[in-house]
Amino acid sequence: MAMKERDAVSMSGWVALLLGLVALGATIIPLAQLPKHQLDPAPYALAAVGLFIAGIILLVGCLVIGPNEARVLTFFGRYTGTVRTSGLRWVNPFTNKRNVSLRARNFESAKIKVNDIDGNPIEIGAVIVWRVTDTAQAMFDVESFGNYVQIQAESAIRNLAMHHPYDTHDEAKVSLRGHSEVIANLLRKEVDMRIHAAGCEVVDARIAHLAYAPEIAQAMLQRQQAGAIIAARTLIVEGAVSMVEMALKQLSQRGIVELDPERKAAMVSNLLIVLCGERGTQPVVNAGTLY
Repeated sequence: MAMKERDAVSMSGWVALLLGLVALGATIIPLAQLPKHQLDPAPYALAAVGLFIAGIILLVGCLVIGPNEARVLTFFGRYTGTVRTSGLRWVNPFTNKRNVSLRARNFESAKIKVNDIDGNPIEIGAVIVWRVTDTAQAMFDVESFGNYVQIQAESAIRNLAMHHPYDTHDEAKVSLRGHSEVIANLLRKEVDMRIHAAGCEVVDARIAHLAYAPEIAQAMLQRQQAGAIIAARTLIVEGAVSMVEMALKQLSQRGIVELDPERKAAMVSNLLIVLCGERGTQPVVNAGTLY
């Protein structure tokens, strides 16, 4: 059963500090009466001891809590609550007090080597910013919440990389390199889900390192270049076909020239060469014949 944080019984430490000092100072009064009551000193001795013990209890129960800090209290192994109020506070002096920081923490994961969804070996690492939200869960539901968060974050990074490609030319498909904001949101949600059991939440998560594994880096660079060339050529051809179709349609609608199928084919060929060629074309002007 998961632990849930609850408020511990506490009071202002300044009141307890004042009462403790007053009790310690008041021990002088019964002690001063002992010489006058040597025949029956027990009541005065007990009063002095009682005041001294009360003062010590009041002072020992005082503790100082800084901003964004909390104290988790246990009494003989039983969780009794958490104190989050900063300043000088007083709690049961017989409880065990464990300090928990509520500040945001961050760490950079190791460079994890994993295969993406296409089977390409890649290296990936991330920066995770997190903080404790439930001190009871953080202290009692996991062995060490700091190590737990780090291991679960690395597991989430590995799982995310395995379900997305490193790169893709399809804009509708989410890739690790081309959709950094989407990937960051997915990573934050997955890490947050995994560390919820430890009473922690993710503030931010970002990919800090992303590269192909060294053994295939050169080959994948060539593959990326080839893919980019193919994608560019595909776009150029699509545009050229559209322009040729538009040219033939407008020539026919306006009645500028009537072309038979053979001349249409020649015109289409010439236009595609002009539009899809890598270099500028040199026009040949037909000036007629001598005979």
